[in-house]
Amino acid sequence: MTTLGDVRTRIRKDLHDLDSAAYRWADSQLDRHIGRALDELSLAIPLEKTALIATTNGSRDLSLATLTGLIEVEAVEFPTGSFPPAYVESSRWADTITLDVDTPPTGANAKLYYTARHTLDTSGTTLPGHLEDLVAMGASAYAALEQGAYTIDRLNTGEQVSQEFEAWGRARLTAFAQLLHQYGRKNRVRGRRLFTPA
Repeated sequence: MTTLGDVRTRIRKDLHDLDSAAYRWADSQLDRHIGRALDELSLAIPLEKTALIATTNGSRDLSLATLTGLIEVEAVEFPTGSFPPAYVESSRWADTITLDVDTPPTGANAKLYYTARHTLDTSGTTLPGHLEDLVAMGASAYAALEQGAYTIDRLNTGEQVSQEFEAWGRARLTAFAQLLHQYGRKNRVRGRRLFTPA
């Protein structure tokens, strides 16, 4: 499984920063850029998940605090186990979702369909393989733009080092944004059905 270190290595190859004795970017810098690219990708192409959450007897409110990386709740099934599924309308405020049901729940489970941020760390990632390089592309763009800003008014071996870093970074950032737009959920036709609340 791909790890944070694997993606960092891909970025170093793209940036030609392969001399481990004199890295231009510290691991912590690249990790920050990876995190930024991963956040942007997660908003465009989030991880789709489900969770069972027990209701509280007499309360229409459910806590969302246990849903790590939550972006948006797409649908709520309540009660669970029916066919076709019984979806109910709901409203969200901060970390609480309120079920719009006539009778308060009595402790049965509700099933939430939600989107969440992807993870990428030393143990692995939730990213599908085809999106790993996309994160590396975005992170390398941010790293190049950072280096371009850093090299302004500094002694460099080339005459236009700052401009070259910035141009390369902007080109990759544009490609990153275009691919996020292309693969993003908001641009996909998604089959949805209107439903009558249970």
